[in-house]
Parts: sequence; structure tokens; C-alpha cells
Amino acid sequence: MRPVQDSAPAPPAEKRPRIRRRLRTPLEAQQWRRKMTAYALYGAAFVLIVNALIGESGYLATLGGKGEQDRATRELALMRHKNQALQGQIERLKHDPSAVEEEARRKLNMIKKGEVMVVVKDKDQKK
Repeated sequence: MRPVQDSAPAPPAEKRPRIRRRLRTPLEAQQWRRKMTAYALYGAAFVLIVNALIGESGYLATLGGKGEQDRATRELALMRHKNQALQGQIERLKHDPSAVEEEARRKLNMIKKGEVMVVVKDKDQKK
């Protein structure tokens, strides 16, 4: 006996329609949706956590900014202290003639009439 053949030949493999696998039951469809939703939520949570740690305004950037702020605060306090000392020196030079004389002697190496300036050089001074 010969096998019965269809009248139409089977289409080649590349032209066959793609068969889409359908979920068999509504329960499987629900489980698949839940699984995909969970994956999407895990992915979103991962992105948010990474952004919170290393993002532009994340935890590491906050730590770096705090260190920079502390350094700037210390520098500002030092500048204020120096400014206050200079303001005191300005007031002293404005109102105290002996302060002017003292600064002239110290910075300009000036002496009064009748004084002798003695310059002492180190013996081990390299030329």
C-alpha cells in the first residue's frame, strides 16, 4: 500500500507561518504577567539604588560635597582671623606713632640718628 499524499505540497521551511505558542490556561498567563512585572520592578529598583549611590546627587557625591564644605569652612575661618588681625594692625598704625616707627625699623631697616646698625652674618652661609 502506498501512503496517501496531500494534493498540495508542504511550503518550504522559510515560508511557513510562524506559530506563536499560546499559554494554555489563564493561570499560566497570570503567572507569566506576575513574573514579568516582578522583573520590571527588580530592574527599576536596581536602577534607583545605583542612582542613589553614585548618581549626580547620590550618596558618594554628598560625601564629597560635605568634605569640600568642611574644607571651605575652615579656610573661611582662617581668612576671617587673618582679616581681623590686619584690621587691628591698620587701626594701630593709624593712631599709634610708635607702631609706625616699629614697622619702619622692621621692614625698611631704618635707624634713628646716632644709632649704629650691626649686621651679623652666619659663618656657614653658602654663597
